[in-house]
Amino acid sequence: MKRELLYLFLMLAITACNQKSDKKGSAGVTADTVAGVDHSTHTDSACCNSNLPKRYGAVTGIETLSGEEKAGLTSHQGMKFIPAGSFRMGAADKEGRRDEYPAHEVKMDGFWIDETEVTNAEFAAFVKATGYLTQAEQKPDWEEIKKQLPPGTPKPAEEQLQPASLTFSPPKGRVDINDVSQWWSWTPGASWKHPQGPESNINGKGNLPVTQVSWIDAAAYAKWAGKRLPTEAEWEYAARGGLREKKYPWGDEDLAAGKVKANTWQGEFPYSDKKTDGYGTVAPVKSFPANGYGLYDMAGNVWEWTADWYREDYYQGLKGQTVNPKGPKDSYDAAEPGIPKKIIRGGSFMCHSSYCKGYRVTSKMKSSMDTGLENTGFRCVSK
Repeated sequence: MKRELLYLFLMLAITACNQKSDKKGSAGVTADTVAGVDHSTHTDSACCNSNLPKRYGAVTGIETLSGEEKAGLTSHQGMKFIPAGSFRMGAADKEGRRDEYPAHEVKMDGFWIDETEVTNAEFAAFVKATGYLTQAEQKPDWEEIKKQLPPGTPKPAEEQLQPASLTFSPPKGRVDINDVSQWWSWTPGASWKHPQGPESNINGKGNLPVTQVSWIDAAAYAKWAGKRLPTEAEWEYAARGGLREKKYPWGDEDLAAGKVKANTWQGEFPYSDKKTDGYGTVAPVKSFPANGYGLYDMAGNVWEWTADWYREDYYQGLKGQTVNPKGPKDSYDAAEPGIPKKIIRGGSFMCHSSYCKGYRVTSKMKSSMDTGLENTGFRCVSK
C-alpha cells in the first residue's frame, strides 16, 4: 500500500493546540489577507481535532472504497433531492478560519442526500449483512504496521496495540482550552456499539447517529448502501437549505437567540453544559428543525465525514466558478504533515461560540481517515 496512506497512530503526550495565524500552508501562503479579512486573532481549525491521543494503526483497504455509488440505486427512501444551482461557498464574514477563504462561486448538479445522519440502527443493519468490523474494533497488526515504518522502529507497548477509540469526558472545572487531553482520551473497548467506552451501549438508541466510525468505516457503509460520501461542496450546498451567504442553516439569527435550533454546548466549554437544548451528548435524529431542504442536524449533533481531502489553501487556488468540485487531489496539514486527513463538517454537541463554533455553515475541521470519535458520524449522497 502507498506510504502516504499510512496513519501512524502512536500514543504520545498531547501537545497544546496553539497554531496561530502566522502558520503557513504547504504553498507558504496564509489567508490572513484574503478578501481583506484579518484573521490574526483566530487560532487554526486544528483546535478541535488535532493532537489527539493516539495509537499505532495501519490504514488498509482504501483501494476497495470507490468514490462512486453503485449504478441503479432503486430507492431514495429517507433522502431529499437537492436541485441543481449555484452558490457562494466559503466564509463571507470575519468569523471564518483561514481554510474558509476566499468565498467563491460554485455550480452544482442536482443530487440526493440523506435527510439525517446515518443512525445506529442503519449501521447495525450494514454490520449484520456484511460482518464488517470497524477500525475501532480491530487490534492493530504489528507485523503489518512495521512494513510501512522505517527499519528498526521499535514495537510499542502491548497496551498501545488494542482496539480503542476516542471518548469525551468533561473535566470537573476550568482548564486550558487548547489542551484537548483535558477532555479527550483514548479508550480501549470504545466503538460504535460502545460509544462512551466498554461499559456503555446503544440499546434502545437505534435512532441516534452512529458515532465512533472512521472515514474508512463510513465509506464502506456508503458503498454497501449503493451511495457515497458527499463532497465538501455538496455538503455545504445542502446545508445552506437554499439560503445564500447566511451564517447558519437557518439564516443569520444567533444560535442563542429565539427557539432552540441545534444540539450544541451551552454554558462554559468543556466542563459545564447547561443542556438548555435538552441534550448533554448526542441527540436522536430529527430532534431539531430541518433546514429549507428538509435536512436535519446540518448544524450540531455530530460532525460529518465528507469525501474530500483536507488542504488549508485549497480555496485559494481556485479560479473563477468551479463546477461540482471534488476537493484537492491529496491532503496536507502543516500541523501533522505525515497524516492524510479528510474534511468533516457541521459541528457537534461539543461546539460552543468560545471554542470552534463548528455549527457555522462554512466551518470545517479535519481528521485522520482511521480515527473514530464520540462526536463524529456521517450521511450519504446519491445521484
